[in-house]
Amino acid sequence: MALPPSKPTDKSDQPGSDKADAQQDVLLREVDEAVRQEEMLGIARNYGVPIAAAVVLGLAALGGYLYWQNYQRQQAGELAERYTVAMDRLDAGAAEDARKELAGLAGATSGAAKASAQLSQAAILLGQGKQPEAIKGFAAVAADADAPKPYRDLALVREIATGFDTLPPQQVIDRLKPLAVPGNPWFGSAGELVGMAYLKQDKPQLAGAMFAAMAKDTGVPKSIAARARQLAGQLGVDAVDELIKTASDAAEDEAKAPATVSTAGAAAAGPAGTPAAAPQ
Repeated sequence: MALPPSKPTDKSDQPGSDKADAQQDVLLREVDEAVRQEEMLGIARNYGVPIAAAVVLGLAALGGYLYWQNYQRQQAGELAERYTVAMDRLDAGAAEDARKELAGLAGATSGAAKASAQLSQAAILLGQGKQPEAIKGFAAVAADADAPKPYRDLALVREIATGFDTLPPQQVIDRLKPLAVPGNPWFGSAGELVGMAYLKQDKPQLAGAMFAAMAKDTGVPKSIAARARQLAGQLGVDAVDELIKTASDAAEDEAKAPATVSTAGAAAAGPAGTPAAAPQ
């Protein structure tokens, strides 16, 4: 009896075949995916709250920073508008109204904005003939550690220039000497005041050296340099290197010599030898 033909064996299902390998890869990927999902669920269960809190805090910080930036821009715009209003009132002849506006602006700001308002206010007072009040205003800016240095230097020069006739010459020299050096932006204005203080002390050689140095400094405004050149010539000092060096050496010797101040003189100088206190 003949046996029925046997059914052909599907070799693609046998291990080692391409189909079996593909099925094995799919199974491994599914297992890996299940493991990863389990790990993520574990992380979420263990660290979900801290991570969510950190994200919320980060978003809140970013929002706060953006709000502060916008607030600062708005504030700057409002301050600029108030300053413009004050200047418009000044141009219109309402100096007192402008000064009051600037006083309010100075009280509501700090740093450069406050210094600008105070300097403008002091300038208005000076224009109104209120010299003591103007000097106090300039002194307040010069003594304000929060004001930028250029504003403090300007205020110091204005303060000394306004009260020059009432100040002891040595006080003028001591306070302005750091600015009265070649290369300093205020060399022209400060140097001229220091030179005049030397003349009040009857020290023409030191005054001539200062004026000659100013005349040679290209950073000094031309009008001040021309005036300094003329004064140096009247004092017998030409603006040449050799004479300047000689006079400068004399100034150094003068600075190194011990200062002798009489008791009466020291008492007279008293508080005037220190920077004016800012108005309360």
